Amino acid sequence: MSQHPSLRGTSALGAKRNVLKRFERVELLKKRGQWKPGDRVIGLRKTKGEA
Repeated sequence: MSQHPSLRGTSALGAKRNVLKRFERVELLKKRGQWKPGDRVIGLRKTKGEA
């Protein structure tokens, strides 16, 4: 019997995620110059990941 694809390990999941974690969004905004220390991390602006 084969294993369902959703139960495979994370190494098998090589797909690119389309949702960024909060720390990833802050990093991206820092690179773009749209976030500075002292700004709130709650309610961040929408971002698209790097292509």
